[in-house]
Amino acid sequence: MISAEVEIQIPFHDTDAMEVAWHGHYVKYFEVARCAALDTVAYNYAEMKASGYAWPVIDLHVRYAAPASFGQWVKVKATLVEWENRLKFEYAVTDAKSGQRLSKGETVQVAVDMKLKEMCYASPKVLFQKLGLAQP
Repeated sequence: MISAEVEIQIPFHDTDAMEVAWHGHYVKYFEVARCAALDTVAYNYAEMKASGYAWPVIDLHVRYAAPASFGQWVKVKATLVEWENRLKFEYAVTDAKSGQRLSKGETVQVAVDMKLKEMCYASPKVLFQKLGLAQP
């Protein structure tokens, strides 16, 4: 479906005393890649808000295979794998030079009607329009 890959250099302020990227910052790296993927269909957060829907993350999983270190360039790929009832993205973090897998993960987001403040049990029509798909 949609996907995007970004390169990020691990900044010093994202690392611990051992100059290893703190595990919580991977969520931020996922977010950067997810925004790049959503930009490809012109449905990033400003467009979501304008369409009347918020899409909060309701579930997050991260699996760490190897550490990222200060100054290291990493590639973060986000791929949309589900969209009918929720947005589910899968992520892969790899070393930009060697391709070694450092981490993988996934997030799940659901549509919330901002006027009603209610969760939608199916993705709204606007998402299907942005994806260029017929609504089921």
